[in-house]
Amino acid sequence: MLEHVPSWLGMLMRNFRAGHDKLVVAHRGIALAEERIELTSPAFKDGQRLPTKFTADGDGISPPLMWGDFPPGTRSLVLIVEDPDAPTPNPLVHALVLNIPADQRELREGAIAADGHERDGGQVVGRNSYLSEGWLPPDPPTGHGEHDYVFQLFALDVTPEIEPNSGRGDVVAAIADHVLGTGLLVGTYSREASELSRATGGEAAIAPAA
Repeated sequence: MLEHVPSWLGMLMRNFRAGHDKLVVAHRGIALAEERIELTSPAFKDGQRLPTKFTADGDGISPPLMWGDFPPGTRSLVLIVEDPDAPTPNPLVHALVLNIPADQRELREGAIAADGHERDGGQVVGRNSYLSEGWLPPDPPTGHGEHDYVFQLFALDVTPEIEPNSGRGDVVAAIADHVLGTGLLVGTYSREASELSRATGGEAAIAPAA
């Protein structure tokens, strides 16, 4: 995983980022709807650092999420969590939760986990960028700077036919032109050289010889 990238390489890649303009919410047919949904977490505030327990440096479980009212006509919800600051061509997908029932108002801590099939009520956990179901814990390269983890909640006018183990591309195609409302929540996380030093008992990261 990216936590194993040495700090000197992370610093070299500091300006190489996928870009916020490639988030799902920026796609044609999905662009931020006028109707906004209040998306929050009791674990962190919008724009604040994710607690370590939800990252690869901690327990690696998904954070709790809550949301408010959504537009009339909503049939289902989809949650997509992406890192647009990843040093990859496209944002790294950390979670896909599909076919969330319209009467559901939260995802509890640790709820985004591999299920292998539909859960009660039809909710499905899809594939992240590492091609596995469930929550992909944030693990930005040391020295790469702060990363945004963008939680995107979409209220849909349909319950799309999506395979249980679907990935980002299938989901984008299925929800395009069906978004009634959007909720956004951003958590941040980073690993700097000083953080690595504390984690390794004070040993500094060593760059290769010139």
